[in-house]
Amino acid sequence: MRLRKQQRLMLVVVALLLLGGATALVMAALSDSVAFFVSPSDIANGKVEAGKRFRLGGLVVPGTVQKGGDGGQVTFALSDQVSQVPVSYRGILPDLFREGQGIVAQGSLGPDGQFQATEVLAKHDENYMPPEVADALKKAGVWHEGEGHGPGPAGATAENEKGPQP
Repeated sequence: MRLRKQQRLMLVVVALLLLGGATALVMAALSDSVAFFVSPSDIANGKVEAGKRFRLGGLVVPGTVQKGGDGGQVTFALSDQVSQVPVSYRGILPDLFREGQGIVAQGSLGPDGQFQATEVLAKHDENYMPPEVADALKKAGVWHEGEGHGPGPAGATAENEKGPQP
């Protein structure tokens, strides 16, 4: 009888060790792919370390987009209406990318304070604002709930987005 209890205990211990090992492997794999969201104000306040991978969201500042002929190099600034961050991106921008638009860029902050984007995501219609960008604009006091979804096309209101209300 005692032998059977020892075998069962060993089986439970081995199962727990295997489960713990599998959990550690999953957590290690996820830590490489998880990117946290920050706003330009967070960077200005020193809440982000250089070299750390994260997502930066904001509005493309009008007049800052500069496209170079060198392999698709593009520079622009992102703002949450409080602070601005210069962004550098090498690649093809989404078709919907334009000045004054809300975007989310993924990459890391360089030691010079310029954000090096590896991916740029643009909103997919004129009334949509990425939730992270909307939250950052709300914090900055630029987004007003009853007046539509932040800076956007003239006349864009919550009613226009949802259709007429009964």
